[in-house]
Amino acid sequence: MDPQPEFRPVAGLADPLAPGLRRVLAPNPSPMTYRGTNTYLLGESELAVIDPGPDDPAHLAAILRAVLPGQRITHILVTHAHLDHSPLAAPLARETGAPVLGFGPATAGRSAIMSRLADQGLMGGGEGVDLAFAPDILLADGDQVSGPDWTLRALHTPGHMANHLCFAWGDVLFSGDLIMGWASSLVSPPDGDLTAFMASLRRLQTDRWRQFHAGHGAPVTDPMARIEALLAHRLGREAAILQALGDAPATAAELAARIYTDTPAALLPAAERNVLSHLVDMTQKDWITPEEALSATARFRRL
Repeated sequence: MDPQPEFRPVAGLADPLAPGLRRVLAPNPSPMTYRGTNTYLLGESELAVIDPGPDDPAHLAAILRAVLPGQRITHILVTHAHLDHSPLAAPLARETGAPVLGFGPATAGRSAIMSRLADQGLMGGGEGVDLAFAPDILLADGDQVSGPDWTLRALHTPGHMANHLCFAWGDVLFSGDLIMGWASSLVSPPDGDLTAFMASLRRLQTDRWRQFHAGHGAPVTDPMARIEALLAHRLGREAAILQALGDAPATAAELAARIYTDTPAALLPAAERNVLSHLVDMTQKDWITPEEALSATARFRRL
């Protein structure tokens, strides 16, 4: 079933979303990117480009076409270092002279446990990571970036990826891949961290948002309800995993096959990674334990 059948923008065209805000869809549809990556252009004269997208010459040309007479791109902001969001930043910077801003390279912001698991090579992961991403300017949590008619506030929101930023524009949030309306996010250790993901969602609950513009899919028009739904979804998966482990020890792959019964076969590997993120989180909470070293293939039992 198509989750947002009404959302069918034409790739390469600049669609107005609000005064001073346009969206250009990248031509990279897939089961993980939905219609494609949303690239946003913010401003009336000096433009901020948010998530330039994949390294695609056609998309680069579309972004440059969207720059109107009297306008220029002055900032390139990246929510996170995945191959569908960040690689075009460097070519766009060369074309425009604008600096690239982000939290840091792909591994920046990892928790201690994820850093250790990555160093030990026990988690796998690395799906679609842009290891070449290197921002010109590092943005810390709370930093502000401004043009003549816009101001963005960076929020470090790890979970989907450790270096993930959201950008607040007043009561509107560019939510990257943390919060999308068409699907929940992939959380794949060690790049993804479910403990951090849940904390980031709960942090966003402390503000009253009017709208989210996500990295993929249509705008989220009821942000608070969407956050609640995503939290409930994860807590439901957690409960299902705990129940399954109460029956017998199991691996992430076995649990995914048992729990994600309605998931297409092509998406089961992503489901397995999401289950693994829950298993790492619950191990840290001392609810479960691996029967051998904590790894992507370990068998877990409930305590």
